[in-house]
Amino acid sequence: MDLTDYSLKDIILSGLKSEIDSRDIYERIAEQVSNAMLKDRFKFLSSEEEKHREFFENLYKNRFNGEEPIIPDKTPVPLPTIGFEDEEVHLSDILVQAMDAEMAAHEFYKSFAEIVKDDKGLKNTLLYFASMEMGHYRLLELEKKNAEELEDYEQGHPMIHLGP
Repeated sequence: MDLTDYSLKDIILSGLKSEIDSRDIYERIAEQVSNAMLKDRFKFLSSEEEKHREFFENLYKNRFNGEEPIIPDKTPVPLPTIGFEDEEVHLSDILVQAMDAEMAAHEFYKSFAEIVKDDKGLKNTLLYFASMEMGHYRLLELEKKNAEELEDYEQGHPMIHLGP
């Protein structure tokens, strides 16, 4: 992901917006799945995204003299989002979107680390976040495999279909 054409403000706001959106969607999924273990996984992912949101908010305030960030409706840096409106959507489809978003976040953090490479502390934090996003990706990948197996056998299982 090439971030060189974006301002530091746009990069930070993009990260902040992305983390808020991811946190919210993971919370929404956790509310809608019935399987207790899967619910806990999504709550965990939501809490991880919240920690990243706090980091970006503090980074923004530190870099821009205490200014409160104004969250854009759309991120200046294009990043994938997770969405589902259909009641009958398969969990595996949501997990694929989440995996794409986690991989994009991984690439975003690595690219951001290159932009701030002279700030060793920030660079190392961003690289750590990049590795965390890969951990999230792998967790989602395992859940996707489990969901697909159950969907393939058309087993009625409360965690397969999400809906209001």
